Amino acid sequence: MKVLFVCSQGMSSAIAVNALKKEAEKNGVEMEVLAVSTQEFEQEVKNGWDVSMVAPQIRHRFDILKEAASNAGVPCALIQPQAYSPLGGPKLFKQVNEILGK
Repeated sequence: MKVLFVCSQGMSSAIAVNALKKEAEKNGVEMEVLAVSTQEFEQEVKNGWDVSMVAPQIRHRFDILKEAASNAGVPCALIQPQAYSPLGGPKLFKQVNEILGK
């Protein structure tokens, strides 16, 4: 499973990325996760991602990012604020699986 995160600079998502990877590993799911900035997103989302996740702090840009993801055929969702933390791995893992219908 390939999950693309987007946040303002591509760095603040590191905590959520690590929490999601840890939860996936705990559940026996192989997962590639990458965090990019809003400037990189439009190009990167075209590279075969299964789902794209938008950080809560850039929710004001969600519609633009969702359109770019949609054009690439990639589902896009806003990360729930309570999942965007070091302890949010289980919530984030659940949200990603729900988006993918798993």
